Formats: sequence, structure tokens, C-alpha cells
Amino acid sequence: MATETSGLTADQIDRYLQYIDIPQRFRTDQKPALDTEFLTALHVHHIAAFPYENLSLHYTKTVDISLDVQDLYRKFLRNGRGGYCMESSVLFYHTLRALGFRAYLTGARIRFRKDGVPQGPYSGWCHLVCIITLPDGSRYSCDVCFGGDGPTRPLPLISGQVTSNLGSQQVRLVHECIPDYLTEPQRLWVYQYRNCIDRPWNSFYAFGENEWLPRDFEPINHWVSTHSGSFQTYTMLVVRFLRRQGSSEIYGKVMLVNGDVKQNLGGKTSLLASCETEEERVKALKEHFDITLTEGEREGIEGRITALP
Repeated sequence: MATETSGLTADQIDRYLQYIDIPQRFRTDQKPALDTEFLTALHVHHIAAFPYENLSLHYTKTVDISLDVQDLYRKFLRNGRGGYCMESSVLFYHTLRALGFRAYLTGARIRFRKDGVPQGPYSGWCHLVCIITLPDGSRYSCDVCFGGDGPTRPLPLISGQVTSNLGSQQVRLVHECIPDYLTEPQRLWVYQYRNCIDRPWNSFYAFGENEWLPRDFEPINHWVSTHSGSFQTYTMLVVRFLRRQGSSEIYGKVMLVNGDVKQNLGGKTSLLASCETEEERVKALKEHFDITLTEGEREGIEGRITALP
């Protein structure tokens, strides 16, 4: 049942659970236990139902990304849409709170990619992570919108515990100091990955445990969505995780980067399509991601740096 700490009603939660196709035993009328199994199912089905995508920064006349939960609910549960990190994380947070989970949001600093690999110093705050404490006292991080290299399930806040992600990729959180920006040594949770067991670990982002309020991440949302220095403003991205029908297993992902559509089924990435025109890209969004753009959205790309001929 929805609580006063969530902006979603009980009816909206029921529709959400139906939309993400979560197993019947996790529906509200079954009163599921607030345990790891339920949290994992929510995480998996959320990332499979709602793609990581920043189309609202490109297929629009005016960029205005709302983090109001009602606006997010209306956007996500239609036309196959999703959103980028802050949008999806805020919706997921409100869902958890409505279901009775003890959860809060906090900010994260990321390392930007060069040649596809995260490297260099950490950024300013530009990402959100949800921290959950279960009734048994165990704590988890849920990141439902980091894109193709995000965790496909909740990660325990246990330093160094390894979790299988997608294919041969492994991920973990380590509680350690990060270089270069702190005056005093402070330990943060660092999200790390390696693509196979004989590769070294590399760090993607870091976050603390202080709770953030909406007024904390709203200005960051504005910078990420509008500033010319934000890669979101000049790169069109869509990532949909693929879930096996009838199960809570992620087995692959399909991605769009500007005009290229790629697929990864847990191993090698292959090119599915290379769009050269807007007509081809709009068709690819429907065919590969089940995303339908309105006429107004399609017209909004005109004159933008990401527009195709």
C-alpha cells in the first residue's frame, strides 16, 4: 500500500507492477515480503521495462526535464519510453517507498569514458543511486539507470563482494578513498567492473551514504540536461536490457548510440543497423526498442546537433 513518503498512489503502483510484468507473487495483493528476492525482481523488471534513454533532450523543441514523480509516471508508462539516470532513479525510489521499503537517494560522481573505458578523475555530482535497508538489516545499492554497464541487480553494501552482471562481466562495490579531490580521507562506495575474471578491476563511479533531497539533485538535473559540456546534450543514447520471458534473468542488451544500433547478448557486440536518416532512426527506435515518438517529438530534432539528414 502506498505511504505518505511516496508520491505514487496504490492504484499507480499496481499499474506499474503490471507494466513491468513482475511475477504475480510480487503483486501487492500477495503482500510480498520486503526481502532481497522482491528487491531483485523489482530491479530486474524495471530496467527491462524502461530503457535508459535521453531522447527528451533531442526530440524536443525545448529541453525541460521534470523530476516530478507524476510527470515521470506519465512519461514512463507510455510509448515504450524511459529516461536517463535521474528520471528513472526518482521513479524507482518512489516505487520502493510506496511498497514499504526503507530507501533513499544519494548522489554519485562518475569517471568519463575515453575509447569506451572509464578513466581519469571523478566528475562533479551527476548521477543518482538508491540505498535500501531491508528489515533484516542488510543494505543494498540499486542503480537502475547507469546505461549499458550498470548493475543488473541490487548490489550489497559489502566491500569487495563480487556479483555476476551480464555475460562474463563481474561487478562489485568497494569501500575506499578515491583520489584527487578530498581534503581529508573519506571512504566512499566505488562501483567497479571487470569484463572477465582475468582482467583488472576498473572504477565507474563513487557515492557516499548521505541522503539527498529533491532540492539537491534538481540543479544537477538542469546542468546535465542543458549544459554544452554535458555529453548527454550532444550524444543520443538508448539502452534496453533484455529479459527472458517468464523469468527475472537479464541475458543481453540492445543499444542505440546516435545512429548505430548494437546488440550484446552477454558476449561480443554486433551491429544491427546504421541509421543515416531521421526516418531510419525513428523506425529503428520502434523496431528495436518499441519506442514510439509523437509527431511533435519527431519535429523537435530539427536543427539539433544530433539530427540526422
